[in-house]
Amino acid sequence: MVLLLSTLHCHQRHIQNLKSEEHRGPPHFRPIPKQQLLLLLSYPGPSMDKLLLWMSVFTSLLSEAFAQTDLNQKVFVFPRESETDYVKLIPWLEKPLQNFTLCFRAYSDLSRSQSLFSYSVNSRDNELLIYKDKVGQYSLYIGNSKVTVRGLEEFPSPIHFCTSWESSSGIAEFWVNGKPWVKKGLQKGYTVKSSPSIVLGQEQDTYGGGFDKTQSFVGEIADLYMWDSVLTPENIHSVDRGFPPNPNILDWRALNYEINGYVVIKPRMWDNKSS
Repeated sequence: MVLLLSTLHCHQRHIQNLKSEEHRGPPHFRPIPKQQLLLLLSYPGPSMDKLLLWMSVFTSLLSEAFAQTDLNQKVFVFPRESETDYVKLIPWLEKPLQNFTLCFRAYSDLSRSQSLFSYSVNSRDNELLIYKDKVGQYSLYIGNSKVTVRGLEEFPSPIHFCTSWESSSGIAEFWVNGKPWVKKGLQKGYTVKSSPSIVLGQEQDTYGGGFDKTQSFVGEIADLYMWDSVLTPENIHSVDRGFPPNPNILDWRALNYEINGYVVIKPRMWDNKSS
């Protein structure tokens, strides 16, 4: 029993140390330290004591693994050009995608090209990438193939950007500030791979890295949502007005993320409604 209490105390102290670290965003899953794991496995006490010990550890880890933050009415601010500043997003649902919709707001006064959303897997750096080539021109990459769309855009001004894609037809749809742009087609029959590294603020040339400051995003990003389905035009307009219909991959109001480098969370000072 003394060993049980000692191990519990060590684990509680480990959790307290984690919480006392400087986190700009919620932590994701962290393994039990090796020394404590060995104590758990070698604990010679009654089976009920061991079960209670495991339950305590599991409960603590579960609360750490699923930490989340409501970022409603807030923005990620990327204040400078760099190859070190980014936000890693941890999706709620990880599975191969044959359909998806992605929406977000962005505000930047850069006229050069920049990465808006980078989804990389081990086999492909541009498994899913939203890249702004210049004012009024965006590229969507899926499985390293890309299409480009162009349209009228005020500059500098906040934008609300949505794109969706379905594997069965290969059709990609684009909406900017609530208005549809020309549809494109790519990667018909393809499946977007799972287990991604998802990054805001940088473009990944390798899985989780390979950043180039000339492709970095400088500005503000907000209201990012992602679904494993193609939203209807009515749903897109609801998202644009600030009423997203139950996002199940990424949810700005319950976001798992990890900030790296110089990225700051601030209140959003620009309008919620773009259309």
